[in-house]
Order: sequence, then C-alpha cells, then structure tokens
Amino acid sequence: MVKVLGINGSPRSYGNSIQALRLALKAAELEGAEVSLINLYDYDIKPCLGCVSDDVMACTYPCPIDDGMVKIYPEITSADGLIISSPIYWFGISGLLKNLIDRLTVLENMIYVDGKSWLEGKVAGFIALGNDEGATMVISHLMSVANSFGMVIPPWALAYYVGEGNALEEVKLLMDAANVGRAVALMAQVLKGLRGQPKIWYRADDKYREYIKNLAKEIMAEFDEKIMKSDTL
Repeated sequence: MVKVLGINGSPRSYGNSIQALRLALKAAELEGAEVSLINLYDYDIKPCLGCVSDDVMACTYPCPIDDGMVKIYPEITSADGLIISSPIYWFGISGLLKNLIDRLTVLENMIYVDGKSWLEGKVAGFIALGNDEGATMVISHLMSVANSFGMVIPPWALAYYVGEGNALEEVKLLMDAANVGRAVALMAQVLKGLRGQPKIWYRADDKYREYIKNLAKEIMAEFDEKIMKSDTL
C-alpha cells in the first residue's frame, strides 16, 4: 500500500482549499492508497534561517529550529505522495506554506550527506484555489520547487479554480481535483512496483463522474454542518 499525505496551506479550515484536497484524498483512497491530511495552520512553522547560505553542511536533518516541523517532517518522509493545496495570495502561495517549502530544504539538502534528497521519488500533486487570478502561477511555482526537490510529477497532477462560491459545485474542478488524487496514488504504486502503467491517467467516464459528484456533495454537506455548528457556539 502507498501513503498519500494531503497538505492544506489555507488558514480557513472550512474553505475551498481543504474541501478540494479532501476530494483528492478520497479519490486517492479509492485507488487503494492510505491517506492522511495536515492543516498547516495548526502548527507553528517558523521561517527558514538560510543555514545553507553559510555552509551547505549546516543544512542537514534534523533542522535546528524547534517548532511544529518536528512533527511534520516524519509525516512527509514516510509518505509516498504529497498533495499540496493552497489558496491564491497575490499570485503566490500562502505565507505558512512558503515557510514549509523553505524548511523542506533540509530534506533536499541531505543529498550532500547520504547522496540522496530525502524527497526524491516522492510523487507530488497540486491544487490552487482563490477568488482572484494567479492559480497557474501558484502551481507553476510549486511544480518547479517539487521537481528541484527530486519529486515525481505525474500526468494531470494539477487542479485549480478561480471564482467565488463553493469550488466543488464546479464539475471541472471536482473532476480535476479527483484526478490529482488518482494520479498521485497510481504513480506512487507504479514507482513501488505495485502495479503496471495505467491505461489512462485521467478518468472522466460517466460512472466515475457521478461517483465523484456524490463524494463532493458529501464533503460539502460535512463542511456546511461544521460551519453551522461553529456559528452557534
């Protein structure tokens, strides 16, 4: 079995970023993956100190900063695939997600210690949502960084939505998000020798579409209930 970790880079624990991520993880689970999710804003993640700029050997695991990354690093290193979901903040990722990306340098930089980036070969997928432009810039940035970390990006590993309202009401977004999860799970299985090359990476048949639409409705209802409960407290 492969493990897929979802990373929610939004401070809004009820918004589009986490809902689309939940859908992607459900789709990964459908392909046989073990899934888990972390909300970055539940952790204290301090900015990178840039130790590598002083001495390349000063940036090695474990990171000298004692904060929430102590708990996040093992989650990432034990995962076979990552799905990163970010809101669009001025054509870029959220601030805390940027902190996380910078702090992952300590894993990539292990190439100078044991000859291999500790992120090498992990599969990555990306989701970007917001009510203003910049989705493709967010994803392009994340893809460039992930590839520089040594990560594998499968076909159809991106989903984005720009607009107001609930993103899961848009069929294209929910299908794209589901296929991000599907592609990450399948590629992780291929790399571990658990399956052969899929005949198709992006599934869009009517049966799958209806199943994903029903999943999206369940997720939206779940979050609507959470919002209602929080409003009554």
